[in-house]
Amino acid sequence: MKTVTASEVPGGSLLSLYIGGGAYIDCYSTTVSGSVSQAQYVEAFYTTLLFKLERAVLRVAFSSSTDAEAKELALGQASSFAIWRVENRREAELLLAAGRTRSWLMAGPATDQHRNSTRLHFGSAVVPKSNGRLGIEITALKSFHRVYSRALLLAARSRLENAESH
Repeated sequence: MKTVTASEVPGGSLLSLYIGGGAYIDCYSTTVSGSVSQAQYVEAFYTTLLFKLERAVLRVAFSSSTDAEAKELALGQASSFAIWRVENRREAELLLAAGRTRSWLMAGPATDQHRNSTRLHFGSAVVPKSNGRLGIEITALKSFHRVYSRALLLAARSRLENAESH
């Protein structure tokens, strides 16, 4: 249960809407013990130390965001957060958009051998430019993005596990 793995985009998910349109798509998942709601996951994800570092960079370049705003996003009380706007939301999913980039989070009961646990998913999509190409910057950043995505999901899982133990 301590690993973050690359996984298939769940069929029917909000992220799956981008499959087949030429977008770059990735999906990572991990399992955490216990029952974790989508709101708990979203709040934990956007309030980890690692994501706070990203928020600090975004604050310099674009706009600021706070832990309180992350909680409002998690509870469905906000339609935007930092540079992202809510593109779509379901009970167990959140899809955010910023330009051509999409960030997706989903939490639900684990369906494998892990009983009383929650499967956390984090994925991204980058939609192609109007010319149908992703752009050289996307190609250049893929390796970094893959490592960073895993680190973000690992940080969120750790935050949730630490909250459960207190």
